[in-house]
Amino acid sequence: MSKKIVSLVLSLMIMGTSLVGCTNHTVSTEQTSTSTENVQESSTSTSNEVVQSETMTVVDQLGRTVEVPREINRIVSSYYISSSLLIALGAEDKVVGLEMKADTREIYKKAAPEFLELPGVGTSKSISVEETLALKPDLVILPYRLEEFVEQFEALDIPVIVVEPESMDQFLESITLIGTAIGEEEKAEALLNYYEEKIAEISSLTEGLEERPRVYMSGGSSAFTTCTSNMYQNDLIHLAGGQNVSEALTDGYWANVSAEQILAWDPEFIFNVNYASYDISELTKDAQLAPVSAIKENRVYTFPSVLEAWDYPTPSSILGILWLTHQLHPELYSVEAYTKDAQDFYKIFYDIDITEEDMGL
Repeated sequence: MSKKIVSLVLSLMIMGTSLVGCTNHTVSTEQTSTSTENVQESSTSTSNEVVQSETMTVVDQLGRTVEVPREINRIVSSYYISSSLLIALGAEDKVVGLEMKADTREIYKKAAPEFLELPGVGTSKSISVEETLALKPDLVILPYRLEEFVEQFEALDIPVIVVEPESMDQFLESITLIGTAIGEEEKAEALLNYYEEKIAEISSLTEGLEERPRVYMSGGSSAFTTCTSNMYQNDLIHLAGGQNVSEALTDGYWANVSAEQILAWDPEFIFNVNYASYDISELTKDAQLAPVSAIKENRVYTFPSVLEAWDYPTPSSILGILWLTHQLHPELYSVEAYTKDAQDFYKIFYDIDITEEDMGL
């Protein structure tokens, strides 16, 4: 998995660079048999001129070819994942509208407080086209769940790109896509380089493991939902040196499971997400699950952090991989190393200083 991701990162950076380099060339080819030397020289000079188009094209994660302005100054992002990525790419000052409930995001309060004053125009289920239009955006970024609104924006001649960062590969693709679309290719490349470096570092620690601890991760809606192999969380567990007990599930993203199934899997570690709408005691106090190794050994944890969810495919999710590696293999990756890496990450990409309390340690 790690070699595939490192190769993908390099490929994405090359793809992003090639997209940036595209320009339109106007070449003069008209010459007559009676042309003088001066006319020929003039034609040659014209043929070497480069006309910079005011727009360029990108291919979004629905496979759509989208023409976007080369200069982007007003962005509407109706998706927390893309909004967080815009901060990491240094484009927070270009955002004029975003998803609802921005004031509940601790990372916004610390890294982009201006977001708290912006109008909320959408959710993961819907977006107000009218309110978005009033913001006069140069670019709209939508999650794939809002694909149905694409035609409405196209009819209004508003450039719109769709992202679907559900797996690790798709998340890395979204970094290149958004970085290219908004003209922040260098910062996107820096973030991809960071991922490449840290994934290679962790992979070097875990690739030789003879046994990988069995991990069960419960979703946000219920303790009895878990990630399929299609999800970012599955990649995260694997990279951290664990075995996702639900990796054989391939239908959709979050899957419902029974207590009998969890008992049969017998996970050695259980993790629930910090945005869960339930109490983890649904698992730990279930008499039927008492024999499960993770519950017997008291290895049930909530994924950090206080700032934002590190199991989500946002820029900081690399810290989720690092944290989970420490939880599963503390002898390979210490809490001191993890703390320093987390603090360095936020300083580099968000220009903020964070504490151990911010990390949830």
